[in-house]
Amino acid sequence: MNPARIIVICVAAVAAIGLALAVRAMGSPSNAPTAVAAAAAVPARPMAKVLVAAKDLEPGQRLTEADMAWKDWPVDEVNPAFITDGSVPLPSAAAEDPPAAPPEGAVASVTRVASNLTTRSSKADYAGSVVREPILAGEPIVSRKIVRAGDSGYMAAYLEPGMRAMAIRVTVETAAGGFILPGDRVDVLLTRETTLGNMGAQESDRSKFASSTVMQNIKVLAIDQSTRADDDEQAVVGATATLEVGPRDAEALALAKSEGELSLVLRSYADTGGPSGRAAPATRQASAIRIYRGGAPEVVVVQ
Repeated sequence: MNPARIIVICVAAVAAIGLALAVRAMGSPSNAPTAVAAAAAVPARPMAKVLVAAKDLEPGQRLTEADMAWKDWPVDEVNPAFITDGSVPLPSAAAEDPPAAPPEGAVASVTRVASNLTTRSSKADYAGSVVREPILAGEPIVSRKIVRAGDSGYMAAYLEPGMRAMAIRVTVETAAGGFILPGDRVDVLLTRETTLGNMGAQESDRSKFASSTVMQNIKVLAIDQSTRADDDEQAVVGATATLEVGPRDAEALALAKSEGELSLVLRSYADTGGPSGRAAPATRQASAIRIYRGGAPEVVVVQ
């Protein structure tokens, strides 16, 4: 055999063996990269921010921002009743909308931003709401378990157990110039007209006015229909003031309304820790009068 042909055959055989080894080396570990690529191809599960209770909430409790927290929740498991921050679109909300041609380009961006702005919520939107039903820590907050300010039933939920809400008519003069705000504490004064006779002579009767405190340290629930003053609001001028009183105090207040004019006296924040309700009747100092009857002196004590 020609030596040149032998050399060519040997080179071809070596090349074939090397090619087989290379193919085998490339094919044996191919499962791992394929699995990694397949895992990477699976998209991450979208999550939404759901408003939940940061601690156990009891009925009648007024919510603060510290009572609420945002919790990551799978988008496909978000109930339509849940409160979300609006940062992630929900499939249920999109399904309720009538089908329309999707906008493109700059119009699509503007539409998406506007939609997020109109549906986005914050904890401040629900601060001040009153809990209607018990909510456990970590449980999503839903609208049926809270009453927001301005909603029907808010006043009944905001009242303390056993207390009553009663409105009285006020003016700027009888409401501390309008500086009484919802949440303040006041005293209620009654000014009524009294008729005093002089020595029994009817023609000399004249009218006088007496004033007394009938209620003390009473909480103001609302001025007109406003149950919460704005942060920058310093005065509220209204025609009615709604007060929080007990059942017996409500009876006394109703009687006082029929006897004369009621005025509200604003109390200092440092003077709100005392008793609340009907004020104790003022004790008048006794005086002694000496009366002469048939020449004999007699002392009469007048209360």
